[in-house]
Amino acid sequence: MRLSSADPMRWCRAAGTALIDLDVKVLLRTLVCMVMLAVAAMATAAERIPLQPLIDAAAPNDLLLLEPGVYAGPVVVDLPITIDGQGAATIDAGGEGTVVLLDTDGAQLRNLRLTNSGGSHNDIDSGVQVRGNFNIIKDNVIDDTLFGVDLQQSNNNIVRRNTISSKDRELGLRGDAVRLWYSFDNKITDNKISDSRDTVVWYSADNTISGNEATRSRYALHFMYSRRNVVDGNRYFNNSVGIFLMYSDGVEVINNTIAHAVGATGTGIGFKETSDVTIANNRILYCATGLYLDVSPFQPDATNRIHDNLIGYNGIGIRFLNDWKGNIFRRNRMKGNVTQVAVNGGGGATRNVWEGNYWEDYEGFDRDDDGIGDAPYELYAYADRLWMDVPAAQFFTGSPTLEVLDFLERLAPFSEPDLLLRDKRPLMAAERADDERRQRQTEE
Repeated sequence: MRLSSADPMRWCRAAGTALIDLDVKVLLRTLVCMVMLAVAAMATAAERIPLQPLIDAAAPNDLLLLEPGVYAGPVVVDLPITIDGQGAATIDAGGEGTVVLLDTDGAQLRNLRLTNSGGSHNDIDSGVQVRGNFNIIKDNVIDDTLFGVDLQQSNNNIVRRNTISSKDRELGLRGDAVRLWYSFDNKITDNKISDSRDTVVWYSADNTISGNEATRSRYALHFMYSRRNVVDGNRYFNNSVGIFLMYSDGVEVINNTIAHAVGATGTGIGFKETSDVTIANNRILYCATGLYLDVSPFQPDATNRIHDNLIGYNGIGIRFLNDWKGNIFRRNRMKGNVTQVAVNGGGGATRNVWEGNYWEDYEGFDRDDDGIGDAPYELYAYADRLWMDVPAAQFFTGSPTLEVLDFLERLAPFSEPDLLLRDKRPLMAAERADDERRQRQTEE
């Protein structure tokens, strides 16, 4: 007789009815239920088709086509074979360990569902652990696994078009969707990630992260001590933080859309002690803070190049932790931000280069019709910046009281306001910045 997951409950109810007149009814019903649940569990385990013997019987470069069904994990692949689930095969680890360990070079996992890993952070229980080079993990569904794909000291791998989600835990207790540790020249492309913790890149260089989508996670993408990586064309929505670079020089962040990074730490793109970064052609929208700069660039005489971005409808467009220098802002479009630029701890951002940006609140003229404002755009710290010195006052931003204070301060300043920045060539229209960007791309 075959048992499904619903069978034990029917047996329990039947047993309870049959024993209705016995004084030991509750005890016997409990014993019957325990026995039937144990039988059902064994039947469920038996339904999982053993997979490791099939892998062990394969020869290098074999193609292992799995018929529809549920196969038993965890499994170890230690030779270069291709396992293809044809969109109908599941590998279920039974809640123990990592579903598939790729301990080889040149293997492929594709068209599989990988599910039900263990829950150990120490062991990095994952859908796939990669411990080799030139492997391909593509077109898989990886769900109910603590970590998604974990690469350690693994180079030239491809992780493409996978759908990845973590176990149903509190945000900080989930695992990372994709984790790179001391791994180089990998391509993480076109994956759909949701309800995971982070995608994190540690001590890794020359990787490409492109075309991915991440939602409802903590850090959509987080770099630590990782240089010369490329982040291109990703879409990150409704995460606590979009992209954050820490001690990671030479990174290119281009053509990404980051939106709705909200909350107390909500940041579109942030960097800490990071140099030689290019932030270009990104759309950063509806975040608590659009760009956040913490002692960046850090290396002496280095710069960060921030150009051709749309930074719009954020609480703060660009936020500096302190008065710092070395950032070059060109042709960015600053639209609809409650506060365009903020500098914590006093001071300004005048030691950075501001040139040819569009500022929605610019009040100048363009009498020669060249698309450039005749007067510089200047941003001062008036009473509306009171909350930067008294954070509790941020609650009153936009309130009538603070707006009146701000109006009076601008009309007749109580003290000399601080100059935050001066853009000598402000653009009159955001469309002109778009036209110039498209023209440069055509010429290139």
